[in-house]
Formats: sequence, C-alpha cells, structure tokens
Amino acid sequence: MNKTYSISELTPFINWLYFYHAWGLSGKPREDKEKMKQEALQMLASWEEKYHTHAIFRLFEVCSEGDDLIFFLSEKKLRFPMLRQQHPSAPGEPNLCLADFIRPLSQGIRDQVGVFCTSVDGTIIDEYRHDDYLNMMAQTLSDRLAEATAEKLHEEVRRDREYWGYAPDENLTVEQQHREEYQGIRPAIGYPSLPDTSANFLIDQLIDMKQAGIRLTETGMMTPHASVSGFMFAHPKSRYFELGKIGDDQLRDYARRRGVPVELMRRFLAVNTIR
Repeated sequence: MNKTYSISELTPFINWLYFYHAWGLSGKPREDKEKMKQEALQMLASWEEKYHTHAIFRLFEVCSEGDDLIFFLSEKKLRFPMLRQQHPSAPGEPNLCLADFIRPLSQGIRDQVGVFCTSVDGTIIDEYRHDDYLNMMAQTLSDRLAEATAEKLHEEVRRDREYWGYAPDENLTVEQQHREEYQGIRPAIGYPSLPDTSANFLIDQLIDMKQAGIRLTETGMMTPHASVSGFMFAHPKSRYFELGKIGDDQLRDYARRRGVPVELMRRFLAVNTIR
C-alpha cells in the first residue's frame, strides 16, 4: 500500500505535546502554547493542496528465530536481527526483544508483521530557508506531520481488513491513540527499542523507501529529516520498551548477525553501548 495524505487529513492527528516540547514550551502558560499553536495552524493551512505526506505499508509473513525476524519473501528469506534488553524494565520482568512478539520458527506456523515508512515533502523547508524562525516552525511541523502520518496509517492498518484489520472494531479517539491504548505497537527505527538507524537499509530492502521520497545516508539516516520508519506488531501483549545499554558481548553478536564489522556497529550504537 502506497498512500498520499493531505495536510488537513493529518492535522487532527498531530500530537501537540511534542510540538510544545520542541519549542521549549513544556510547563509554560497555556496562553503561550495557544499562541504558538495558532501560528502553526496558520502555516499548516497555507500548505493545503500545495504539500502532502507519503506513506508505504507492506504486510509480511514472518517467524522469529532467536532474536531475529525471518521474512518470507516471494523468492527468498530476509533475516532482520534485533537487540535484546540486558536489564529488564522492572524487577521480575523479562529482558525483552521485539522478536518475542512473533511466533517462533520452531512452531511451523507463520506470523505477520507490518513494515512502514512515512515522509513529508522535503521542499517545504526550502520555502523558508531565508527566515530562521519560519524555517524552524516549518521543520518542527514537518516532523509532527511525519509522526501524524504514521499515526493515521496505523489506525487504518489496524481497522481496515484491506490492509490488515486485526482490530476492526476499534473505536479510539486521537487522544487515546496518542496514549497508545491501541492493540499492538508501532516501534520506529531510531527509537528506544530500535536504536540502530542502519537497520533502515533492511527496511529499504523490504519496502523500497524511495517510493515515499526517502533517501538514506551512509549511516541509514533518512532524508528528508521529517520521516519515520519501523514495524507494526499486532500481538495483544506486545508493548514498547527501552533497550538501554548493551554489553560488548551483545554488540559483537548483533554485528555478526547483521554482517557488519564490530567497530562500525559500535559507532551506529554508540549511545547504547557500555564503555
């Protein structure tokens, strides 16, 4: 599924808390936040019909094998290594890995996982390059729109059997979705459970991110900056978690499974490795 969204379709899905945080307005008076929001809404209105956001979603048959996901493609298999917590989120809880939420290969039954990316027209920022304030406003709103696109796409994927429809009777408000009250999870590359941006090279093999206008740098960072990529898991017990610090043993094991030199992987995961 390849989709294009208008700005007005996405405005209701914007999480303004993150917008306020980006502008240092967290904890500031409500009047200050409302003034900034109204300026933002005016800019968004000016983008209607001129700019759009883009999304790609594909549903794959998968199984887990250890800490890897195995994607069953038409003519081959693709192995997607994951990382596991070395310290649980709370005493008595398991050390989680995203592969835990997928049926193991040993069961002989294939599971499903969604892979997605979203992006915003990169030319938006160019329009404001000569005004620092408006440029920052445009960049902040573009980031929010990329996330809003992922939010709306995820809603459609959960509810519509044409895409997946594993929760067809769901009836959540946008606020409930922002509180992550939906079934399943939508972990994104570069976020706490998937910190390795170079994993985008594997995402790209699965869904061809160029179709959404996304290019990857040599480290797997996405351009335009206002882009999101990741997975959609349906398991009712799946939940978000923070990977935290990993030891040298897991770093080496992960580098081996990815087929990447250890020192290169150490640079990709610098903030997550124990020194």
